[in-house]
Amino acid sequence: MPDRPRLEDERTIFDRLGEFRVLLELGSIGPALPALMQAPRGDGHPVLVLPGMLADDGSTFVLRRYLKMLGYQVHPWKLGRNWGPSTEIRDGIRARFKELSDRYKRRVSIVGWSLGGIYAREIAREYPSLTRQVITLGSPFGAGYRIDGEPSPELAARLRPAPPVPCTAIYSKTDGVVPWEACLEIEGPQTDNIEVDASHIGMGVNALVLWAVADRLAQPEGKWKHFDRSGLARHFYDRSK
Repeated sequence: MPDRPRLEDERTIFDRLGEFRVLLELGSIGPALPALMQAPRGDGHPVLVLPGMLADDGSTFVLRRYLKMLGYQVHPWKLGRNWGPSTEIRDGIRARFKELSDRYKRRVSIVGWSLGGIYAREIAREYPSLTRQVITLGSPFGAGYRIDGEPSPELAARLRPAPPVPCTAIYSKTDGVVPWEACLEIEGPQTDNIEVDASHIGMGVNALVLWAVADRLAQPEGKWKHFDRSGLARHFYDRSK
């Protein structure tokens, strides 16, 4: 008889099946909208949103629409489908980021989903004086995946340290696509990790994620602080950090 699957294998199987939660997450946006509109509001600064692997700007529509409703100047990346790291993609993101920085004459916040978050951190590393903060959604920068999908310790060692700007990693321990352990920022005065109950492909339509992103963007420039898990938040967000 075949060996019984290891607990880790079983967890992976259930987490992958859990990705079907995206339908429930999407369906919950309408009922949650009145509460979501009570989220903290910031100063309306520019925000660039980057999609994940194999996704395009359509995947970030709900997130961008919500942030626009809160008053931010929100922009898609306008580079089509995210086929993975390439010179064209890197140059395109760099040009888009600098275009927004020049247009608004303000620091730009970058929200990146999955692979988009890895791009976001690298742009911030290159242009820290132009970047207000980075928010990643299920981004496995700690794994250092190569373009062929294999992990690289050398690449992970380069990507894991945060850029010199405030960085918040939003992650889910039931992520069925990437290892959640690889999505965590190293603890520090300008880094934070927020655990949510979400699927990987539902991060951009999950009400808890949307609220957390809004809260992070509302931090006054130069006065960033860690996510407040007191009050009602203690019922919805991890308090281990």
